[in-house]
Amino acid sequence: MSAGAHRYAMIMAGGSGTRLWPMSRASRPKQLVPFIGGKSLLQLAAARLDGVVAPDHRLVCASNSYAKDVLATVPGLSAANFLGEPEGRDTLNAVGFAAAALAKRDPDAIFIVVTSDHVIEPQDEFARQVDLGFRLVEADASRIVTFAITPTFPATGYGYVEIGEGIAGFAGAHRTKRFVEKPDLARAKEFLAAGTFGWNSGMFIFSAKTCLDAIGWFKPENRAGLAKIGEAWGTPAAASTVASVYPTLGKISVDHGLMEKAAVDPRLTVCAVPMAISWKDVGSWPTYAGVTPADSSGNRLSARTTIVDSRDNVIVSDDPAHMVAAVGVEGLVIVHTRDATLVCRADDAERVKDLAARMPPELR
Repeated sequence: MSAGAHRYAMIMAGGSGTRLWPMSRASRPKQLVPFIGGKSLLQLAAARLDGVVAPDHRLVCASNSYAKDVLATVPGLSAANFLGEPEGRDTLNAVGFAAAALAKRDPDAIFIVVTSDHVIEPQDEFARQVDLGFRLVEADASRIVTFAITPTFPATGYGYVEIGEGIAGFAGAHRTKRFVEKPDLARAKEFLAAGTFGWNSGMFIFSAKTCLDAIGWFKPENRAGLAKIGEAWGTPAAASTVASVYPTLGKISVDHGLMEKAAVDPRLTVCAVPMAISWKDVGSWPTYAGVTPADSSGNRLSARTTIVDSRDNVIVSDDPAHMVAAVGVEGLVIVHTRDATLVCRADDAERVKDLAARMPPELR
């Protein structure tokens, strides 16, 4: 087979995005909302893989209930490459699901796990570092690669990766010393000053076989269920097997269930590839503002607007004909949709999740 023939990607597209209500709903979560330059986060994640992984080697893992929308959203995505979860069981099982499906399809499969929560730029630097990650695993299947985002401020909302010594023959690659939980501000400042820590990106590269082996060592009960799914994958029994087995899998993140343990297990080598890129998590309206250009008064506008003496506002609408007008307001989030409008202070935007939970079912 040609170079790169065993390279695959799995885009994790779960999550509800309730902090981006009312644009993000249970029926159309944030990853499917085309609110970033007319494209959705899922479309951006798929486009980011251009030149990195062939279109027919890209899988998407998301709720079964979004299958139709996901297939319509991602160019070239086939039903065979959609991994439908009957219910969310956290990220270890999403990764294991992909590994089981790919191991059945291609015993030599190596895959990158990427998320649909982020805006990442520039694409060429992302592609260059991902290629390095693939080459590391192609040279040694016992390696697992994590990508460490070069920090630009002492963030307390991200986990960290401590970066160790370099790996011979692979300039820019290092051993991973450890994974660190989200720190308090004092520790985050220490990490930034040390220069040997990166933000945990949630992106990884595994051999499908090594991934399944590692799950078997650290979470054998999950591995047993994934083995059943793998055996049935590609057969008429696949859908019924996933429906019956997947909800029984123990719920745990890939960080806690696999990566933290792999970093200290002598059977595996966890490698860190630093990425000096712009990496923005679009999880709330203030972080959405970070990917939207500001006008001369600091307003972030993705709507038809007329504003007077107003500054530092986020104004969004999904109706290009609807006018949003504002006079003398500052630091607000205003989001218009067909059946709901949100107005809140930007510094209260984290509470939108609580607000969404209070909505009638048809508006959640």
